[in-house]
Amino acid sequence: MQQRRPTTVFPACPDYTKTADEPKLAAMPNPPLSAMSSAASEPAILRRIAWRLIPFLGLAYIAAYLDRINVSFAALQMNQDLHFSAVAYGTGAGAFFLGYVLFEIPSNLILQRVGARLWIARIMITWGLISTAMVLVQGEWSFYVLRFLLGVAEAGFFPGVVLYLTDWFPLKQRARIVALFATATALAGLIGSPLSGFILSLDGLGGWRGWHWLFVLEGLPAVALGVAVLWWLPDRPADARWLTLAEREWLIGTLRTEAASRAGASRHTLREAMTSAPVWLFGTVYLCMVIGMYGVALWLPQMLRALTGANDITIGWLNAIPFCAAAIGMVAIGWHSDRRHERRWHVTGAMLLASAGCLMAAQATHPTLALFAFSLAAIGVWSVIGPFWALTTSFLSGAAAAAGIALMNSLGNVGGFVGPYLMGWLRQLTAGYGAGLTATAAILALGALIAATTRIPVSADAAADSP
Repeated sequence: MQQRRPTTVFPACPDYTKTADEPKLAAMPNPPLSAMSSAASEPAILRRIAWRLIPFLGLAYIAAYLDRINVSFAALQMNQDLHFSAVAYGTGAGAFFLGYVLFEIPSNLILQRVGARLWIARIMITWGLISTAMVLVQGEWSFYVLRFLLGVAEAGFFPGVVLYLTDWFPLKQRARIVALFATATALAGLIGSPLSGFILSLDGLGGWRGWHWLFVLEGLPAVALGVAVLWWLPDRPADARWLTLAEREWLIGTLRTEAASRAGASRHTLREAMTSAPVWLFGTVYLCMVIGMYGVALWLPQMLRALTGANDITIGWLNAIPFCAAAIGMVAIGWHSDRRHERRWHVTGAMLLASAGCLMAAQATHPTLALFAFSLAAIGVWSVIGPFWALTTSFLSGAAAAAGIALMNSLGNVGGFVGPYLMGWLRQLTAGYGAGLTATAAILALGALIAATTRIPVSADAAADSP
């Protein structure tokens, strides 16, 4: 096998590297499509890239999200078996995010150094094994430790993929692409809810409780997908042998030119990213959104059980309804954001919709009205994701992108601990879910206010809003 020579960095853009066996990729800064005799048009190239990357990455994220939230279904049996209080469950459910936050920035920086293919594979294999090990939980502390380790293992996956996608798609397509990828979280709830309900019904098979089977059968697929990453994902466009040389030249040149055009207002160093006011403020917006996402998602099966008294399989189907609404809504809003070339008010409006849904759910006593309210909340929360990352990646580039994306996602994922814990604490304090949902609605409204008023670098606004 021919040995590859060392990589060299494209001088105009630190985000891209080239291999020595692709010398022509650095020669053309941005070849016009008309000059690409063997290449397809711009939309066709981007469609081919999307079909190659997004379904596989989406499937991986479905596995990740299932392993993250299946504890919400396990709780229907596990809490009683292990005598967990509402606070103990909320603490353990949220402990995942403490591990995630602590190791997210280092994980994302390692990904940039070693490449997406190797590091995403490592993340998936280790989280699948630890998720499967949840079957060994015996009490509160083993629950806390394994959930924390699961967060450590998965740290960096989502921001790493967001960073990876910036190497493949121009900014004007990014909200739609990130929304398509992030739809996997809603699809995980849509598919995983009835699946989890069914697996719980295996209770007693082989002497195991249903929640034991849940962790094993939903953890092992992540390991298999992690192995598949090694041969499916290229590290960068220069390695994409399923694109022609001319197509790779055009893509790399286009992205390099785009990065150079916004270099003046973009943050380029780790220090500048860590001290950027917009990074911290939008990280706070993401914190508010994630409090809403996991405060509701990790308690939803138990709230539906309290409302309906239904069995595990029925709860699974009911739980899927808000996720179905979220999957449709987030794609539609991401598409609309790209069509209108606008980000800020799509983020703000989605946060307000989520707040209204939580407030309505807090007052609902009829299951149908509650499901409608939870669906509104889910549409709002999930629809933030695409426009949010399209906006925030527009004012970060170079070395700052990895750290800035990870920092905002880390701040946000603190909400993954706060949301479930807050719901559990208020549930135990008030013997109901209304206070927790009302508090969540207020936090989402605060996030909308910050999103609406935060000043964004001028050229970033222009980049985000340009066709």
